[in-house]
Amino acid sequence: MEELIKQINIYYPLSDESISLLLNICSEEKFEKNTLLLEEGMMSRYYYFLKSGLIGYYNTDENGNTAYKIFFEENSFVASTSAVITHEPSKFSMIALEDCEVIKYPVNAYRELFHQHLDIALFQIHYLEKNWVVKKEPLEISLKYETAKTRYLALMENQSLFKRLKQHHIASYLGVTPTQLSRIRKELNQ
Repeated sequence: MEELIKQINIYYPLSDESISLLLNICSEEKFEKNTLLLEEGMMSRYYYFLKSGLIGYYNTDENGNTAYKIFFEENSFVASTSAVITHEPSKFSMIALEDCEVIKYPVNAYRELFHQHLDIALFQIHYLEKNWVVKKEPLEISLKYETAKTRYLALMENQSLFKRLKQHHIASYLGVTPTQLSRIRKELNQ
């Protein structure tokens, strides 16, 4: 739980009281590879802090094709944020792409805490601003204006993540078929 608090304090420092209250609603859980943490169409019941492993966040179209939106590595906060905020079923699934260890905390209990404790609310605001606004904006722009090859090269820059992904995850994330991804890789290797 120490790493959870360390990561929270990067965004906004919590008081001892808030730390104690937050830890009281937390529990640890392990998920084996390919286990769904949240299924598309279900209500989001937990926030997660990823201690180890890799989680994929994706949705599925009517033909069963998956489109990965984001991948979460260690020390990440993971949730279907829009589903939590709107109180609607998630439009995305979250899956363990590797064996994972998480700290989970219930959505409702956590939201009560940040309504009652300013420091927890400020952590949440700072986290959302940095990760779901500032960090996400360049990705949205790149999806609209950059080629799959350029996006592939950008993904390669994060070697710790890139090396952990299967080719079908990368293709799905880029919005291309595995054949198109093979062509991109072949072109880059020449």
